[in-house]
Amino acid sequence: MDGEQVKAWEALCIEEQPPACTAACPLHVDARAMAEKIAAGDFAGAFALYARVVPFPAILAHVCDHPCETVCRRAERGGAIRIGALERAVVEEAYVAPKRMVQPTRRPKTVAIVGAGLTGLTAAHDLAVKGHRITVFEGDAQPLERLRQWDPIELPPSAVEADLGSLGALGIEIRCRTRVTGGDGANGLDRLVETFDAVLLAPGRGPTSTFAPTVDITDEGRVAIDCGACTTSHPKIFAACVRVEERDLPDGTFPDYSPLRSIHDGRRAAGTVDRFLQGASLTSQRGDLGGRDSCLYVEVNAHPPVPPVLPEDPVRGYDHREAIAEAARCFPCHCRECVKACEYLAHYGAYPKRYVREIWNNDGIVMGNRKANRMIDGCTLCGLCEEICPNDLSMGEVCLDARRSMVRRGKMPPSHHDFALRELAFYRSPEATLSRNQPGHASSAVLFFPGCQLAGSDPDRVVAIYDHLRARIDGGVGLLLDCCGAPAHWAGRVDLTDEIRAGFATEWNRLGRPTVVTACATCLKMIREFHPDVPAESLWTRLAAIGLPEAPTVARAPLAIHDPCTARHDVETQRAVRAVAAARGLELRELDGAEKTTCCGYGGLVAYADRAIADRIVERRIAQSDDDYLAWCAMCRDTFARHGKRAAHLLDYVFPAADGSDPAARPDPGLSRRRDARLGLKARLSRDVWGEIVTEPEPTLEPIVAEEVRRDIERKLILIEDVVRVVAEAESTGRKLLDPESGHFVATLRHGTQTCWVVYEMRDGRPLVHRAWAHRMQVEAKP
Repeated sequence: MDGEQVKAWEALCIEEQPPACTAACPLHVDARAMAEKIAAGDFAGAFALYARVVPFPAILAHVCDHPCETVCRRAERGGAIRIGALERAVVEEAYVAPKRMVQPTRRPKTVAIVGAGLTGLTAAHDLAVKGHRITVFEGDAQPLERLRQWDPIELPPSAVEADLGSLGALGIEIRCRTRVTGGDGANGLDRLVETFDAVLLAPGRGPTSTFAPTVDITDEGRVAIDCGACTTSHPKIFAACVRVEERDLPDGTFPDYSPLRSIHDGRRAAGTVDRFLQGASLTSQRGDLGGRDSCLYVEVNAHPPVPPVLPEDPVRGYDHREAIAEAARCFPCHCRECVKACEYLAHYGAYPKRYVREIWNNDGIVMGNRKANRMIDGCTLCGLCEEICPNDLSMGEVCLDARRSMVRRGKMPPSHHDFALRELAFYRSPEATLSRNQPGHASSAVLFFPGCQLAGSDPDRVVAIYDHLRARIDGGVGLLLDCCGAPAHWAGRVDLTDEIRAGFATEWNRLGRPTVVTACATCLKMIREFHPDVPAESLWTRLAAIGLPEAPTVARAPLAIHDPCTARHDVETQRAVRAVAAARGLELRELDGAEKTTCCGYGGLVAYADRAIADRIVERRIAQSDDDYLAWCAMCRDTFARHGKRAAHLLDYVFPAADGSDPAARPDPGLSRRRDARLGLKARLSRDVWGEIVTEPEPTLEPIVAEEVRRDIERKLILIEDVVRVVAEAESTGRKLLDPESGHFVATLRHGTQTCWVVYEMRDGRPLVHRAWAHRMQVEAKP
């Protein structure tokens, strides 16, 4: 796998992007996580989250201007979460003096900070935590003079004192009534520059012209600052940027003052000073400190509107119960739309970005266990995640790339796709394939390609379709019984896929380069993708054009239509299917619509690699409606039937059975009967259409297999012919065990990579099969 491509895939997943509230907060307080903890009654945990990023939690909880509430997505469904009130409730109930861990520093630097407002003290706090020795110079009689002018009901003095007390534990020295000016006086900037390793100016809203001539002053009488880097004209003197809206108005008021922005400015300035002391760049990779927009997608309409909780005492704010109720209104904001829609993605408990990284790590293992192999092979490659994702991330593309890489390096577990590839080899064997022009034609105008699944599921309908096409289409209709190569493609077998592509191209050219008409949506997709020069269309568009055979219209109950995932974007075929259904008088009900259709569980060979996920996929699909299902993919229909869902194929209504049997009651034929059907279809067509002499297969043991035993055997991917092979070997050689308790024989035989065991008894010359199982281990007899 390509590392750059992996990074590009990861970047498409936005689940780890912060929610709107966190992104809008200059300090990036995780309000979503706080709300989750409050809703669970964990106020101490919520306070720990808050204090982790807020240097003065008691102060800010009372005076924060909470820009988070302005962008809260809950506002669209009942009203924004009152985050500011929740923060205050947390502080009121769970405040403890934060214990800051000071980073050990071998050679701590010294920093002078001018100004003991929120900006200066935030910078002092952050630099002290970094291990530097901090001295703060303040001209007023006490620090945080501006905040002390706040309404004591809104900001209790106790909150100010509580947060100031935590600074002493960091070793910060605050010198009040010490006004710093420019020049080389006792408290001049020049003297500070000589004494300290760095100086940070954080004078707040007051005039700063007194810092001349040590630093440059603007025409407005303020220190000239590069706000991006927090630098001044002096290389050792830095300054927090003060915005115009936070300066005094002519009447001495400051109505637009934001304590939250002051803390942010102090934190950014502290970052600059720390970089300077470490000799690092002052501008590169500064991160995203500061408010910004969120790109996290949230489906807000999935949540019912709920109005905000109103506190019983508006002055005191939320009590414990009210805070929990308000926090419970938080969604919380997540994307995970693909995870909600996909059983595979939900199974592993995370989201695509993590899965991509896990798959990449799995691919890079040289020695050791590859724990993500089943994850890689558990994706149906259906494309639903890409359809849902706001950024079109396709986990199918990721998994297919990983499969190819594993196959290329010999790391693909053989057991995952062995049976599917053996089935593919059978589809393509001379016993099952057939390639012919219509009798009496040297070439074909149209080539009917039914696909391997329909040929095994319903051979009678294949014959009926071919007869109908020959009767309605001039120029010759050829027939090709073969596989499009989808199983090889899904298994990551590029070599085998290329071999099948080459074989198809050879036959297409030999038959006169006809237009291919296929009854399988997957076949159509494969042909269009791998053979762009081949004109191809769906059987349904052709039937809609040439007309349907005569058949009586029978009143039926409505059917829920299921579209195959491989036809997700084939709008032309979708319309043709619905037109054909309407022509047969069928009333259809949509499930999710074709674009949001789900896989039946067979795609990507998941049914062989991870049966549990495949089962959950199909069970979820069949639970969507109590109506009988109408499918137009043979594998989809048979999968639904195998799981107990009444389901019919649209061909059942286009070419109704002569006995009038219920189409939705047709059972799944199973693996072994599918094989027999393919062999019988070739023999039937060869004999009845082309007049060829067909050699009947040699008779073999005909086992007696109860239906429940057959289902159990086939669920273990054991064919009846495998059972017959074991029993025949045991009976001819006598190599079998007798269970004295049951009187049953136990026999085993290794065929290819599989060792098969069968428990049976003989009845009237026929084996009655009781059980069978298989494994890949080889049982060797000692000499």
